[in-house]
Amino acid sequence: MTRLAFAAASGALLAASFPPVGLWWTAVLAIALLVVVMAPSGDHPPRARTGALLGLVSGLVFFLLLVPWVGMYVGAYASWGLSLVEALYLAAFGAGTVVILRAGLDPGPRPVARALGAVLGVAGWWSVWEWVRSSWPWGGFPWGRLAFGQADGPLLPLASLGGTPLLGFVVSALGAALGVAVVLLVRRDADSGRRPVRAAAGLLAVPLVAVGLVAGAALTPTGEHTETVEVAVIQGNVPRLGLDFNAQRRAVLDNHLDVTADYADDVEAGTVARPDLVLWPENASDISPLDDRLAGAQISALSRRLDAPILVGTVLPTGQGREATNSTLVWDARAGEGADDSEGAGAGAGSDPVADRHDKKYIQPFGEWLPMRGLFEALFPIAQSAGHFVPGDGDGLVTANGVELGVAICFEIAFDAAAREPLSRGAQILTVPTNNATFGHSAMTYQQLAMSRVRAVEHDVPVLIAATSGVSAVIGPDGHVRQETGIFEPAVLAAQVEVGGVGTVATRLGGVPQAVSCLVGFVALAWALVHTRRRPVTRHEET
Repeated sequence: MTRLAFAAASGALLAASFPPVGLWWTAVLAIALLVVVMAPSGDHPPRARTGALLGLVSGLVFFLLLVPWVGMYVGAYASWGLSLVEALYLAAFGAGTVVILRAGLDPGPRPVARALGAVLGVAGWWSVWEWVRSSWPWGGFPWGRLAFGQADGPLLPLASLGGTPLLGFVVSALGAALGVAVVLLVRRDADSGRRPVRAAAGLLAVPLVAVGLVAGAALTPTGEHTETVEVAVIQGNVPRLGLDFNAQRRAVLDNHLDVTADYADDVEAGTVARPDLVLWPENASDISPLDDRLAGAQISALSRRLDAPILVGTVLPTGQGREATNSTLVWDARAGEGADDSEGAGAGAGSDPVADRHDKKYIQPFGEWLPMRGLFEALFPIAQSAGHFVPGDGDGLVTANGVELGVAICFEIAFDAAAREPLSRGAQILTVPTNNATFGHSAMTYQQLAMSRVRAVEHDVPVLIAATSGVSAVIGPDGHVRQETGIFEPAVLAAQVEVGGVGTVATRLGGVPQAVSCLVGFVALAWALVHTRRRPVTRHEET
């Protein structure tokens, strides 16, 4: 029971590293505590199944505290179910970790080397299961990766060297080093009665290497941000909270039209600079401006007034039943000069104002689409509210007014490739149009903000978040929030952002750091399994 209690505490500590608490160092303590409870103790080292149970408990507490907003309007069972599924990955982590720790902490020759091997093995094995749960099934769920809790921590510069995989690997390695050191310092050698202090001291190499990597990241030359772009981020707000948002399409569009019109008044009065581009949120116009002539005409009129394209978040039917794409359109009315602009004439009046388009590629199961729809709709009537979206197949790169932009719609910001791919292809700004209205006043929007800050440092890129209801933000390439809105209020963020220097070592390496960190985990487990077979489990070991 003591082990289970400490495992639960580790899950709570891990959750505390993310908003709304946001204490980056609690993630290190969480991993350390997990290592302590999974490490062999005397003649009673835990078995793999015990490690699985401890990992399951830790993961269940972690996700229940991290994502309660999932069930805010559909029922608590949604967050319970998701938390249980995600906790299974930590159960797998726990099962392997006890094997790695047993081999690494087994008394024998070269204790320092084996202890360091155990630390790296635990970190690599953690990386394996972060990667698996971020990829499978149905595209995965990367929310809650260790790196996303480090937006305010001193280790954040590591993201520019190896992305979120390296950052998460180092956080878990620091926690594992602390946990292994504690185990060694309280344990006495069976022959000499002495504590293996030398091996514990040898673990100081791990934080020293981490410090060196951070220093290296800080000294690594980044591109010079030599040009500037005037941008405007629009937050129109929604009339009501909850899932009824989807029944408010006209009102939400009107809100964004009104806020943008007020901003255009200021531009024409000369009180704010004229923008090079305007960013609307996801779902700002769920009335398709390609099909609704009035909506198209209204957006075109604002684009002409501002003399700038508007990136419009919308839903576009595919023509195949109820299927649709969750899309961002670069709406530039200047492309249709000479068209009839009278009321009722918008898209389709002889011109095409859509200069570019991104269809959301990483769509979320059980929200935007429903796996095994027939089964789940029969079991849970609320499942009928799940969307019928289909994924796009683009690279997330669009061009607006000559500026190359990356687009990561809402949950896409959690996926490494969704952020990296457009930036590796030349994007100078990363935009995150999102709709958080269905998550109320929860921590979801602040967790997404933290992810966006990590992405800014990872790729040395300014990030613009446009949310229907907040939080919208302008984030510098250093990860600092330069402007931020309140939640559930209309607002405009007008800013000048620096471009021209996007890209880091992490951008160029792509998926290599993830592959290397996972390889470390697999090699460590393989070594531990071979070592364990040479030393059979005794009858005293815990069952």
